[in-house]
Amino acid sequence: MAISQSNHFSAPVWLAVALCSLLLGCQPQSAPNSLQQVLQQGTLKVGTRYGPTTYYQGVDGPQGYEYELAAGFADYLGVNLEIMPYYNLDELYPQLRSQHVNIVATGLTVSDPLRADFKIGPAYHEVSQKLVFKQGQTWPRSPEELQGTVKVVASSSHAATLAKLEQNYALDWQETNELDEEELLQQVLEGELSYTLADSHTLAVMRRRHPELAIAFTVQEPRPIAWLLSKDLDDSLLAALIDYFGQLQKSGQLKVLNDKYFGHIQTFDYVDTRQFIKATEEILPRYRSLFEQFSGTTDWRLLAAMSYQESHWNPKAKSPTGVRGMMMLTLATARDLGIKSRLDAAQSIQGGSHYFQQLRERIPARIQEPDRTWFALAAYNVGWGHVEDARILTQRQGGNPDLWVDVKQRLPLLRQKKYYKTLKYGYARGHEAVHYVANIRRYYDTLVWLDENQGLPLDQAPTEQTTNQENSDE
Repeated sequence: MAISQSNHFSAPVWLAVALCSLLLGCQPQSAPNSLQQVLQQGTLKVGTRYGPTTYYQGVDGPQGYEYELAAGFADYLGVNLEIMPYYNLDELYPQLRSQHVNIVATGLTVSDPLRADFKIGPAYHEVSQKLVFKQGQTWPRSPEELQGTVKVVASSSHAATLAKLEQNYALDWQETNELDEEELLQQVLEGELSYTLADSHTLAVMRRRHPELAIAFTVQEPRPIAWLLSKDLDDSLLAALIDYFGQLQKSGQLKVLNDKYFGHIQTFDYVDTRQFIKATEEILPRYRSLFEQFSGTTDWRLLAAMSYQESHWNPKAKSPTGVRGMMMLTLATARDLGIKSRLDAAQSIQGGSHYFQQLRERIPARIQEPDRTWFALAAYNVGWGHVEDARILTQRQGGNPDLWVDVKQRLPLLRQKKYYKTLKYGYARGHEAVHYVANIRRYYDTLVWLDENQGLPLDQAPTEQTTNQENSDE
């Protein structure tokens, strides 16, 4: 869902004047400036490229980090959004020069050649560039140790980085207009290419799906991402863009969007990711129909991700604290839910789904998705009372208690006496709740991608049935 659907911006005075001039004739205009042209046409044309962090067509429609930002800007201007995706940058940049698009939002870092050719919008994120190779191959630790070809997208910031690096090192590198960044990473996976460059945020997403993608070294330290505008136009559209991002920063919505796409993938565990993907092939098919059957209003893949975090899809799982089963319910919770045996997969999944829904319904109605879900997940792990304490602490410290990105910074403070002694529910291992939510979000993202792109296996074996003796947990 684009941020424009959940965020309403107040137009600045100069924008109101422009609208008045165009729509009501309050002020004669000899020729409309770049902002007025967009308002007059009623459409913001944004050029971008296909990719997991830029723009793609998901099951529920257009998605992507750059897409959501662009949709928000169109909403801010009060115009329609027209996304114009291109397969390579050599086709995209001329569209901006000829003013067939108003803005280019590629999600790439701003290089010196781009600064020379275009106007640069405000920076809204930072990424570094990594040299990527396949796990198990020889690991180069520096440019001198490269033993193969590096291939990157033509006219990209990656190409500019290699051109600059070539001044000091003997490199074998190529540019291509035939492949995008994701396809180059796929070639590395398949052993067809030795190396490529990838931005850190794109690579973080891709490694959740392909853990064999390994980082050799950082080629370029973090640099800003920004949108591009034509140098031949005045600064009126740029001024509106600066104001828009300023409002995003001030409201906290930019922080929320960054957390939505990248906040849960900052860390990477190769072994855990491999084990999870293997489990989706070998274990999940036994229980998929149960997750679908009992998910209710919850996405069954989120329920499955919760269960994997809780028990690794082991119906007989047991923790030292006494919680048991696929959804690791306490005995008291199971009794409240009418669950006779926590070790029966069907009962456990049904009970866990019902309990999770109860938690989500307790959350104040003003808290929107996806934050509502993240709060419910944290409450499933640490209890709603402790989540409420963290929200109170967040408000005391000037944060927004209704945003997960702010509250998750305070949950770990519930371990410190100077904080928990002032709160109703006292001490809690809040840091575990933060990790819990992040892990489930990663598992969920991977399940969604596998389901929509490769297809998760259907049930391959009968689900387990309850037997009084085998499944009794009393």
